[in-house]
Amino acid sequence: MTESGSQATGFESAATQAELYRRMLTIRRFEEHAARLYRDTQIPGFLHLSIGQEASAVGACWPLDDRDVVTSTHRGHGHCIAKGLDVEGMFAELMGKETGTCRGRGGSMHIADPRRGIFGANGIVGAGLPIAVGAGTAAQLRRDGGVVVAFFGDGAVAQGVFHESVNLAAVWDLPVIFFCENNGYSEFSAAADQHRAGLRDRAAGYGVEFYEVDGNDVVQVATMQRTLVDRLRAGAGPVIVEANTYRWHGHYEGDPESYRDAAELAAWKERDPLTVLGDTMRAQDLAARIAAIELEVDAVIDDAIEKAVAAPYPGAETAGDFVITPRADVPEPPVPTTGTTKVMHAITNALTRELEDDPSVFLAGIDVGKGGNVYGLTRGLADRFPGRVRDTPISESAIMGTAVGAAMGGYRPVVELMYFDFIGVCLDQLMNQAAKLRFMTGGAVTMPMVVRTQFGAGKSSGSQHSQSLEAVLAHIPGLTVVMPSTPADTYGLLRAAIQDPNPVIFIENRLLYGMKGPEAPVDHVVPLGKAIVRRPGTDVTVVSYSKTMYDCLAVADRLADEGISVEVIDLRTISPLDFDTVLTSLQKTNRLVVVHQAVGEFGVGAELAARAVRDGFWYLDAPVIRVTANSTPAPYTPALEKIWLPDEARIEAAIRETLDTR
Repeated sequence: MTESGSQATGFESAATQAELYRRMLTIRRFEEHAARLYRDTQIPGFLHLSIGQEASAVGACWPLDDRDVVTSTHRGHGHCIAKGLDVEGMFAELMGKETGTCRGRGGSMHIADPRRGIFGANGIVGAGLPIAVGAGTAAQLRRDGGVVVAFFGDGAVAQGVFHESVNLAAVWDLPVIFFCENNGYSEFSAAADQHRAGLRDRAAGYGVEFYEVDGNDVVQVATMQRTLVDRLRAGAGPVIVEANTYRWHGHYEGDPESYRDAAELAAWKERDPLTVLGDTMRAQDLAARIAAIELEVDAVIDDAIEKAVAAPYPGAETAGDFVITPRADVPEPPVPTTGTTKVMHAITNALTRELEDDPSVFLAGIDVGKGGNVYGLTRGLADRFPGRVRDTPISESAIMGTAVGAAMGGYRPVVELMYFDFIGVCLDQLMNQAAKLRFMTGGAVTMPMVVRTQFGAGKSSGSQHSQSLEAVLAHIPGLTVVMPSTPADTYGLLRAAIQDPNPVIFIENRLLYGMKGPEAPVDHVVPLGKAIVRRPGTDVTVVSYSKTMYDCLAVADRLADEGISVEVIDLRTISPLDFDTVLTSLQKTNRLVVVHQAVGEFGVGAELAARAVRDGFWYLDAPVIRVTANSTPAPYTPALEKIWLPDEARIEAAIRETLDTR
């Protein structure tokens, strides 16, 4: 379907046309001055301008209100202004100032203000699309008529997250408008060289409606968008819009633009969005109105720049601010000693309790609904909590992005990554979105989301279903990484993770699902970031977590018969790392052995060893020893897998080795 006709009903009034013109001119002047400030080195970093695309931004945002959300791109200044962001804060943000929209932490490519429904420009092509799906999920659950507009360029269509996002939005009938600003180029490459199918054909493949519009005619865009927004507010599902437009500047400021000629640019400038609307207004004797708007906008821009230039930079003492949202102080509960339950039941009970207690909690993932999870951990929850336990397609990036967007939208999503090994498929949404958005927005975002996943070598699962990759995630500031071992801790830590205002990766060992232990009381919550001493001792400190903690306990029990006293510490949370508990033990035992199922190089054991040498050097009477998986992929054959994994014999040998230095 194509929208046409530049004088649609409702847009003939002088006041409406003047406001459309003012918004477009504000974007134009902002971008022109940003280019000048960049040339004068007052704006650092990369700068991507949207001069020539003002009509698509203003028209697309015209019918939106405070309920609604936009996600943007690296070329997102116009979207932010069209959604109502003030230019003073934006100029300050581009300059890296403390008064910036994101307190100087985001810059040009990452401007966001979730309080205004602006969920962020994004430096990763296409990355805002799954976040928009999450925002749409929040809007659907909230039932307040909210609509999401997900801006993207024609280049993003080649990204896998485009497919995953549109497909998931279609499956869930979400109120999302996927709005493509087709400016003809994917960075330096012509769109015709990048795709063999257009968006119209792709939309049909997803079963969603498609609309094409002249992206340089703001009235056409606004007319179409108003109709679509009204339909989505009433319950319609997602649509794809293609607005044909053109960027006057290069992909970035400083781009030599050798890939296009001057004649092409000149032809598009004849369709300048400001001229298209301006000619209509002048034909209605509104030239004086245009002149007044120009004076008004110039004054606003000049004032904003003056204040932004005078604003201070963030103080050095704030360098570590906004990495995580401060978490509540949770006291360590008594260790349960009565009753019996399995780890798998502890997970189900924790999820059930949080779904009962908090209507903002919902679950999503592959086969978590009707199938009840591969291991039956969510069985029955979809029937008990309709709409809040959702099956997804096999789309890991969309699943993680949905969690990010829904968390920004005020919900507490718990999403499942079926196997820990699949983390690489969706790492962008965790590493560049969930972990960084609070920091890049200067604390404006909270990210209360949980990713449940599982691993476990020892049953010939092979190299792609056995990896213990916690060190990969623990290396990313902003993520909390949890690996429980006992049923009671699994219950208490999972509840704490869901209640926490930060992104938490909750890693379960599938070989522990049947492990029995004392049952936690229903109000049991275990603090994140706190290790626990599982077995006190005086001769050597052994630190472990997850399944290998039980191997350490078995060895410690056996060595006790020889008079060797082993203290076993269960980290429980990998990041943030509770080294204080380890150091306190080291002061007593003077020896440290670290055991984990992950490979040794650059892992948790290496971090503990480094800290022990730095902070506990004068207590050490022997080198720190690590007992880990060998540095190869996980073998399939049992004969090699047994050699690859750390076992009780290797743990015992390490303990005896460190004691032999006495």
